[in-house]
Amino acid sequence: MAATRRTRKPASRGGRTRVERDTMGEVKVPATALWGAQTARAVANFPISGLREPRALVDAVVRVKLAAARVNARLGLLPRRKGRAIEAACREVLAGRWDGQFVVDAYQAGAGTSFHMNVNEVLANRAAEILGGRRGDRSVDPNDDVNMAQSTNDVIPTAMRLAALATAPRVVEVLEGLSATFARKARAWDGIVKAGRTHLMDATPIRLGQEVSGWAAALSAAAARVNDALPELAALGIGGTAVGTGVNAHPRYRELMVKELSRICHVPLFPAPNPFYAMQSLAPFAALSSAMRVAALELTRIGGDVRLLASGPATGLAELRLPAVQPGSSIMPGKVNPSMAEMLAMVCHQVMGLDEAIAWATASGQLELNVTMPLVAWDLLHQIEILANGVRAFDLRLARGLQADAGRGRFFADRTVSLATALAPRIGYEAAAAIVKESVRTGRSIADLSVERAGIPAREARRLLDPARMTRPGRG
Repeated sequence: MAATRRTRKPASRGGRTRVERDTMGEVKVPATALWGAQTARAVANFPISGLREPRALVDAVVRVKLAAARVNARLGLLPRRKGRAIEAACREVLAGRWDGQFVVDAYQAGAGTSFHMNVNEVLANRAAEILGGRRGDRSVDPNDDVNMAQSTNDVIPTAMRLAALATAPRVVEVLEGLSATFARKARAWDGIVKAGRTHLMDATPIRLGQEVSGWAAALSAAAARVNDALPELAALGIGGTAVGTGVNAHPRYRELMVKELSRICHVPLFPAPNPFYAMQSLAPFAALSSAMRVAALELTRIGGDVRLLASGPATGLAELRLPAVQPGSSIMPGKVNPSMAEMLAMVCHQVMGLDEAIAWATASGQLELNVTMPLVAWDLLHQIEILANGVRAFDLRLARGLQADAGRGRFFADRTVSLATALAPRIGYEAAAAIVKESVRTGRSIADLSVERAGIPAREARRLLDPARMTRPGRG
């Protein structure tokens, strides 16, 4: 499931309210809210962005709560009646029934405690209702029951891992899909000869299929890098509770939680070999972000190449023809722009910026915990969402509809002054360079000048300077 931003406003504070309590005292909460006192304080404290935690993260935290209710009931620590009610509340949230109840801003207290308590309070109050009670009666306690054997410090990083594992494979999928699109184009265009360009200047001929095959290979490698970053995310620190020691958790809790989460999430998971590393470090998330950053770098480069090769249609390179997806100008009739490539560039720039924030956040942990987890969670899941959606749209709306102008390619292939490279083994680099200079100065062809200045027979000159021949290894 793609990550989506929750931007709904919290339930109105007007109208009826109820009183809820936490360790700091009483708080008035809208009567319609499932959340309680700690969430209300967070809403008041953090009116920062209007952004809510992504759906993927909410679901991941709720899956942790579902697993914990089952495990703690199985261990005889949580009354089974309460455990079943918490499970039912979790299933309702996962079905999307209570989406508007997760109201804490993405920029909040460190480690995600505010968001975590938002989830605990919603589940506790809904479980109380399921048992015949009412919201706020504490018949199911958000700390003692829903959060039994847990801490923000092990729940949130575990949920971040689960959310990334659920969403990041789509990035791999779309990168591989775009790679396959370009691979098909490369095969179809293998016979189209064109001028190569290095430093944006004339270079020796290349086949369009060869050029595009490089794009396909780059995207395949980018997909592999993202995929390679995923296995470490399957190492869960759940059960470490506050600092990694497992205080307040049953000795079997950790093992049972990982098994239960594997069943719930349908993903192979395992206990982190070192729970202290799993709690202290956000490096696995930085690694995934970095892999997406590298993919964005490649996509920016390739999208830029598409824009250059499709520039025109009358005054640019015009070797590629773009599918027209929308009018390109509010004033110039008939103009068609590379809109999808422009969109992809903006997406990639945002991915790079998010990666920079994640990098700094990863470096900002202290001692047993990195408190910047809410930032990393939101940025990482936003990266995944926009990169997956952007690449998919680029593939469907641009790459698959690209067409090649073989005649335009051959036009430039016949005129690149770097055809003279094929003369160097025959007449030497210096003599070939003199012919290039003369061609640039006079506009005469390399072939004519090689006959006239180097005394090469015309037939041999045509063979040496055949652009198609120069796209294969060999000399002379």
